[in-house]
Amino acid sequence: MFDRAEAIDKAFRERVTSDNLPDITNAVSHTESGLSTSDLVDLFETQVMSRQLDLIARRSKGRTFYSIGSSGHEGTAAIAKASRNTDMAFLHYRDAAFLIQRSRQHGGAAVLYEMMLSFAASSDDPVSGGRHKVLGGKDVFVPPQTSTIASHLPKAVGAAHSVGLARKLNRQDAVLPHDAVILCSFGDASANHSTAQGAINSAAWAAFQNAPMPIVFICEDNDIGISVRTPHGWIRASYENRPGLKYMSCNGLNVSETYGTARKAVTYARSLRKPVFLHLKTVRLMGHAGADIEASYTDISHIETIEAQDPLLHTAAELIRSGCLDAEAVLQIYDTTAQRVARVAGEAFARPKLESAREVMSSIVPTSGIAPEHKPADQLQRAAMWGKELAAHAKAQPMARHINNALADIMLDYPQATVFGEDVGRKGGVYSVTTGLQKKFGPARVMDTLLDEQTILGLAIGMAHNGFLPIPEIQFLAYVHNAEDQIRGEAATLPFFSNGQYTNPMVIRIAGLGYQKGFGGHFHNDNSLTVFRDIPGVIVACPSNGSDAARMLRESVRLAHQEQRVVVFVEPIALYMTADLHEEGDKAWLAPYAPPEADEALPFGEPAVYGRGTDLCILSYGNGYYLSRKAARQLADENGLKVRVVDLRWVQPLNESAILKQVRACKHILVVDECRKTGSVSEQIMTLLSEKKVARPIARVTAEDSFIPLGTAATVTLPDVQSIAKAAMTLCKGAGK
Repeated sequence: MFDRAEAIDKAFRERVTSDNLPDITNAVSHTESGLSTSDLVDLFETQVMSRQLDLIARRSKGRTFYSIGSSGHEGTAAIAKASRNTDMAFLHYRDAAFLIQRSRQHGGAAVLYEMMLSFAASSDDPVSGGRHKVLGGKDVFVPPQTSTIASHLPKAVGAAHSVGLARKLNRQDAVLPHDAVILCSFGDASANHSTAQGAINSAAWAAFQNAPMPIVFICEDNDIGISVRTPHGWIRASYENRPGLKYMSCNGLNVSETYGTARKAVTYARSLRKPVFLHLKTVRLMGHAGADIEASYTDISHIETIEAQDPLLHTAAELIRSGCLDAEAVLQIYDTTAQRVARVAGEAFARPKLESAREVMSSIVPTSGIAPEHKPADQLQRAAMWGKELAAHAKAQPMARHINNALADIMLDYPQATVFGEDVGRKGGVYSVTTGLQKKFGPARVMDTLLDEQTILGLAIGMAHNGFLPIPEIQFLAYVHNAEDQIRGEAATLPFFSNGQYTNPMVIRIAGLGYQKGFGGHFHNDNSLTVFRDIPGVIVACPSNGSDAARMLRESVRLAHQEQRVVVFVEPIALYMTADLHEEGDKAWLAPYAPPEADEALPFGEPAVYGRGTDLCILSYGNGYYLSRKAARQLADENGLKVRVVDLRWVQPLNESAILKQVRACKHILVVDECRKTGSVSEQIMTLLSEKKVARPIARVTAEDSFIPLGTAATVTLPDVQSIAKAAMTLCKGAGK
């Protein structure tokens, strides 16, 4: 078995000592690229720090974790030097050298110790609090992440879009300077992922239309993804001639060339506000990760050939050949740094670790009160915005109008709020829920996006990084599955992996659920919320009527703004225009729109309770609540049952104490859930009632575990009034009312 870490370490010392260094005769020199002698020495020191961290991690098995190293990619230090510290960077996991360089430029004297704390999963780690090995730091504008493959690219595009938007809207409270550039790095294998393809396409799509998109995509091409080789020339062929995308390339083994090219790339993106694809040729040393035995799938001769191109040897060659340092000075930096890293590693290994579930989970929900003070619009501003439309608010309106009105008031109250998605602007949404918003607030704040849900949610995450309050729309519930990792793997995990330092406040509006008439089928009637409900920290709201929808939407925005939460706001399509409840023309499901200042607040988690009957408690939400109200009247009229119907409103997390209070006041309990039986809200409620030993006869009515068909069969797998009433009577009679 070959210990490649020790072989690489030994080879560096021997080759520097024997002057057996790479031929740099035709290489770009530091003077040609604009680097001074001290700059070059500084970059070499950073490269050595990164290398020594990798070596100590490989030598400390059982004391360091997730040992994916940066060896071979140390040239990224030059990109950090070529950019500003306020240019937000979303980093590839092999970019330790970038983070070290940026931290040193920021005055981060303890960067090695802090990174070792992360390697050791110590709770003292100032970035993640010991939850994961991450590269990041709020002070250096590097949001920490440990993303699934390429999932950080969409939010980088969102951050780049936010820079141009903040400049256009003159947002003085933006986190980033108005001339900032976003940096986003990834590997050549990741460039093939649909998430990367979509993000790069979105940036080019925007630039093609002259929309500001100041971003530098940095593809670190080491020719391999774990064990699968990248075809020779593939990255260049794929990206060199993309419309709207400037392609640049450099030899990442040469820090001088990398610095010069990176400076050109950053200048291009900053001055023209257009995207750049920077193709950085690197090598991968020590295999993919600590547990990877590269010799099991690669000939040793090829491994040794790659190791001979060690970027530290290339920098040492330039330092020595140019007379900046002699071999002894180069080795002194190398050895002194090794001793320093060993010392801080020993200190880091002795620091405490996370020990309890409470400690681990403490950063899932962001700390309250961290948002800037919110000052709502005054009456004059509101009257000016609404004009003649204001009088119409007093008329009874359906849910779609309530949501539309609430969005307008929210955007007036929160100047940093933005609404965007497919067809939300000029068309006003496929169900007219966003009609008129673009006319009121302009296309910069109410934006039509391209048809890519990953981009839509990535925009939201990136814009939130720059102080915006995103309200993205996913056109249909089934469409979110194209992009669910942007919620699960990015938005929801950021507070967790940053120890609460970073958050992704947003309200994701999604039209969905069943019972649509006419335009339907599964992809427009998906009836499962399971994809959201098991994501730690995410709030899921589902109103059943217009008045609640407006108040819940305002509360969702408050939660996003004030408590920095991720809220999924599910809008039942079938109830958008529903007017009647019991008889045709009764208009019992309509209500006047109440302005924010006059409307009663609807606190997060508070359910609605209709009726005070004690024979039967029906628990439901959304369409299920509407149908249960119909059934409750039928049960009272035909069977004399005294029923109370509880609208959960907030389906994740459930307000368990409120549920228990209502069910314990009744003799029987019926759970009505329009979503599929398996993985539904009803399962969680049944579990709750069982664990809390609620001694009542209990039953549930749910949708079948089926997709929804088109046409007249569209509702046959779903609960209806008759199935609810029948289940209620069976439950009550069987238990002996």
